[in-house]
Formats: sequence, structure tokens, C-alpha cells
Amino acid sequence: MSLTTHGGQAAAIRLRLPPKVLDTDALPENAAVELAQLVAAAVPAAEEERPGRARDAMSYTITVENGGRSTVLTQSDTTMSPAFATLLSWLEKHFAQQ
Repeated sequence: MSLTTHGGQAAAIRLRLPPKVLDTDALPENAAVELAQLVAAAVPAAEEERPGRARDAMSYTITVENGGRSTVLTQSDTTMSPAFATLLSWLEKHFAQQ
């Protein structure tokens, strides 16, 4: 699983940063289950089109690799569903602890 951020006021700095990558196989079982539930909840919401755009808004791309299949979830600060926000928050907390 990976997380990429785009845009915002520090867009030029982020442009050079690689995506943050999480090896879900290395997670403790309870964390892996929680993450799988968050992803499942965010998938339908991420696929809905949401109107709205804001200048300097951040956008986020979460790529989930599972069994040779990729699911790409993309939303922004102005169009983010609550389920996507919860998944993003979980990932950001995890990456902050590394």
C-alpha cells in the first residue's frame, strides 16, 4: 500500500518526494484487520465523483495492492469522504510513528 500527496502550498517540495509505502504483511494482525476494514469502507466512497475544487488544495492517492490487483483511491481536501479521511488519518499516524 502506498500514499502519495500532491498540491498544496508546498507542492514543489512534495513533487520530489517518493510515495510512502506500507508493507501490510508486516503489520500485526489486529492492525492489518483494521486497515482492511478502512480500505473496504473507503473504496465505494472514493469512486463517487464529487464536485468542487479549491486552489492549493491537497490531493491524496492511496494505492492498494492485493493479490496482484491494484486499487487506486484519489481524493482531495475539498472532496474527501469521511471514510477516505479515516483511512488517510490511519495511514498518516502509522507513517508518523516510523
